[in-house]
Amino acid sequence: MKVVALRKAKQELSATVDESQDEDVLITRHGKPAAVMVGVEGHDIEDVMLMSNPRFWEMIEASRSQKKRLSLSDVRKRLKARSKNRSSAKPRKKASSARDPKK
Repeated sequence: MKVVALRKAKQELSATVDESQDEDVLITRHGKPAAVMVGVEGHDIEDVMLMSNPRFWEMIEASRSQKKRLSLSDVRKRLKARSKNRSSAKPRKKASSARDPKK
């Protein structure tokens, strides 16, 4: 982990961001840790937001602790059956795009 003083990080923000893509950058204020800059280039914004969301990780842990789990083959079977059920269902009528003359 690279350590950079806040003053230098501010003066060279672009370079600090570039450095954070290779390794985390610890930013210090008056010699004490103040922040950590983590490079996230190449990740989708949704992924970055989820990675830093504590509630998301709580949900992941809760899911992992459940006893009932499905194998990948079971999931595929369920999705395949679901797909067949949808394709065999009668098609729905499309809503008319004409406006109601009573309104």
